[in-house]
Amino acid sequence: MRIGHGYDVHRMVEGRKLIIGGVEIPFKKGLYGHSDADVLIHAICDALLGAAALGDIGKHFPDTDNSYKNISSIKLLNSVSNLLRNNGYRVINIDSTIIAQAPKLSPYIAKMVRNISEILVLDTGCVSVKATTEEHLGFTGSGEGIAAHAVCVIE
Repeated sequence: MRIGHGYDVHRMVEGRKLIIGGVEIPFKKGLYGHSDADVLIHAICDALLGAAALGDIGKHFPDTDNSYKNISSIKLLNSVSNLLRNNGYRVINIDSTIIAQAPKLSPYIAKMVRNISEILVLDTGCVSVKATTEEHLGFTGSGEGIAAHAVCVIE
């Protein structure tokens, strides 16, 4: 068994869609990034790649490559899932936390779990997505950005 940890953060900006966990969330701002800037999926990708000692998301999907411009991070997660399978690994579980003062994410978490579990071919009971605020502290608490942590077990 191998354990991986992933962390990602993106700045909030106007004029972009807010996509977290493959779910478009109605909000006045979105996350800035080369892809769709899905902070949760990026953290999960890094956790999975790290557990398999296969580098990180930037190595496999560099922001200097225009083929990844505005790409859905769900497609990146699918590529990571295939890479793990091709290297003889299977995902056991994912535990993740989104750190955002706003918007309220609880109405979207079940869909995020379904999206992630479908791509990773896992039972939804093996994927945990949680959300928390930071009581208005720091860049996430002030609404400047959103962060996510993810841990995984693979074998």
